[in-house]
Amino acid sequence: MEISGAQAIVECLLEQGIDTVFGYPGGRILPLYDAIYGGSIRHILTAHEQGAIHAADGYARASGRVGVCIATSGPGATNLVTGLANAYLDSVPLVVITGQVSTDLIGNDAFQEVDTTGITMSVTKHNFLVKDVTLLPEVIRFAFRIACSGRPGPVLIDIPSDIQAAKFIFSPGKKEKKAKPQWELSEFGSRTIEKAIDAITRAKQPVMIVGGGVVSSGAYEQVIGLAEKIGTPVVSTLMGLGVFPSKHPLFLGLTGMHGGKVANHVVHGADVVIAIGSRFNDRVTGNKFKYAEGKTVIHIDVDPAELDKNVITHIALAGDVKQLVEILHQRIKPVDGLIWWDKIEAWKEKFKVDYGKDILTAPWMLRHVSEVTAGKPFIFATDVGQHQMWAAQNLNIESPRSWITSGGLGTMGFGLPSAIGAQLAVPDKRVITIVGDGGIKMTGCELFTVRTQNLPLITIVVDNSSLGMVRQLQELFYKERYSASLQTVQMDFVCFAKSFGVEGALATTQEEFTEAFADALESNSPRLIVVKILTEHLVTPMLVPNSPLDTFMDI
Repeated sequence: MEISGAQAIVECLLEQGIDTVFGYPGGRILPLYDAIYGGSIRHILTAHEQGAIHAADGYARASGRVGVCIATSGPGATNLVTGLANAYLDSVPLVVITGQVSTDLIGNDAFQEVDTTGITMSVTKHNFLVKDVTLLPEVIRFAFRIACSGRPGPVLIDIPSDIQAAKFIFSPGKKEKKAKPQWELSEFGSRTIEKAIDAITRAKQPVMIVGGGVVSSGAYEQVIGLAEKIGTPVVSTLMGLGVFPSKHPLFLGLTGMHGGKVANHVVHGADVVIAIGSRFNDRVTGNKFKYAEGKTVIHIDVDPAELDKNVITHIALAGDVKQLVEILHQRIKPVDGLIWWDKIEAWKEKFKVDYGKDILTAPWMLRHVSEVTAGKPFIFATDVGQHQMWAAQNLNIESPRSWITSGGLGTMGFGLPSAIGAQLAVPDKRVITIVGDGGIKMTGCELFTVRTQNLPLITIVVDNSSLGMVRQLQELFYKERYSASLQTVQMDFVCFAKSFGVEGALATTQEEFTEAFADALESNSPRLIVVKILTEHLVTPMLVPNSPLDTFMDI
């Protein structure tokens, strides 16, 4: 049948099972918006293009499906760059469609023309500029395959307006069953597996580190099964939270720069480290040259480029994480009675956390949220800063894809729009987003989207009248010279929310928060709660910079 390029885009999206897209219209993408009009694809209009791509990102993380975002040329496309980089560093599958000036104007500095593919090359897994409408369907189908295969990531398709409008004979894609990729373990791989098994079996003080790659691969059951079989303690990177239920007896919590003292002591004292789906980011390792001292490091990852990149790996396994861990699980014999656990229990007793009884603090508030929501279907999304670390330390994340945060890029403003995407992706779960008083100013206008879609999102604003993490670093390392980090004008976030039709409440005590949160849970409409805490509160524990994992600052 003869259809336009824009109509072909819609058909291809439907072929891929896409029912929701996020975007913001503009002149050079109008043919596509016209094709979407009145169709079965739900379009979510956000307040800003950055909100659209973060929402698509949250949608993908919560659902495990590809997120789709649409924007126009020029500033529409450039407003997506931060979101692309965020998804790229956290390995989130997105397909991003941008309009472009017509093909006869490309290179002439036309109105709203930028080199979108050039600008986004370093922050996408792949990108395309389509100049032939007959190639458009295959490019779109290929983009989805790239976004999902191997290590997931964002793919951008830049489509000139005349290509969107051009007519051609469209052939629907073949409806093929998505066969599971055939993957076979090589002889070398099999020998490496045996080396890993030997190292784990001999270990006296092993530890397993789970990262975001376990979430991407869907290897949760295999990883938990392996850990239970060998009885090893388990810690998580920021991106791996939710793989292990936080109440699991083997799980010790977050490791890294702001990781728990027990978790960090265990990693530091381990003789064998089994790292699965983690790229050994600097926030995880502390001093990366001392990280592996006295240890055998077993590193399992889908991306061979990550092996030996940050930490020297003694036994490296590259490939499908789910299948590799399953093979390990099948071949290894159970390990019983690690004496290591006696030392761990002593650390647990030594490093117990005191949440206080009187003053309203972020850790207390987050612990209360965990207690009230325990056993119920919730998703937690965060922005970036002190509140993010407090949330990672204190929330009980019980299942995969119920923790959404910006890990690699650390993008302020990510929290609220990503929570919107998550709520739309998984409507049978309620989303709670924790943001700071700095990040909410960046994308807070997405409360417009929350209200427009009437999402039952609960937004908790941790307000310490400062850019908290910046201020903390200035206190500790810059002689308390608080350059541009203190908020001298106090914003009324409750009134701000009310301007969008979202009810809000201010909490300055534990009792006020308890009441406000209970009220928000009872309501099925959007709510915002401002939690007022002291500016001086710091995220603890915190590693001494460039030091081993057991060396903490005295704060």
